[in-house]
Amino acid sequence: MPKAILFDMDGTLVDSIPFHQEAWLRFLESHGIHLGPDEFHAQNHGTIDEMIRRFFPAVQDSTALYALGQEKEKMYREIYKPHIHEVAGLTPFLERIHTLGIQAHLATMGDRPNIDFVLDGLGIRSFFSSITGAEEVSKGKPNPEVFLRSIEKAKVHASDCWVLEDSKGGILAGAAAGCLVIGITTSHSPEELISYGADRTVVDFLELMEEFC
Repeated sequence: MPKAILFDMDGTLVDSIPFHQEAWLRFLESHGIHLGPDEFHAQNHGTIDEMIRRFFPAVQDSTALYALGQEKEKMYREIYKPHIHEVAGLTPFLERIHTLGIQAHLATMGDRPNIDFVLDGLGIRSFFSSITGAEEVSKGKPNPEVFLRSIEKAKVHASDCWVLEDSKGGILAGAAAGCLVIGITTSHSPEELISYGADRTVVDFLELMEEFC
């Protein structure tokens, strides 16, 4: 049994990745940047700041960059709000590990408004011992910084932590941090997640719950 579980947010707590992609494509289109889904997917990694700088290299002013990022994230929340729901079994799983004394920590590239949107929208904030978001790191996944910070907050060894992730960058980051990594198949097939470095995969938290009964 792990002493702590580090949860990604988008694609792990909620199946929000398609809505993020829709928001990005609409946002970029509104600024005259025309990308297809495959073109966007190849560049979809890192913090919101890293991504805005990637798509708007001519913009150097930090205030303008921040405003662009907030514009995109506001669009995402508006698109996803009518559809928000947890990945199957999440709340019962959080309740179960809490009763077992296993810490839950959030480690996400999401910013604070998006974190609040998900945790408060699902009513699960109280389960998390700590929250580490994009504002606390200088480099996004696949850099392991966000997980290393989360491990520090948990005050346990990386080998005593599990990481739950849905993305290639997140799986690479979790493995680089020294954790056991479980891939959730919301965004990729089991075969893809294993090829990225996941130790194993699950469909959802209902399946993972079976190990804690």
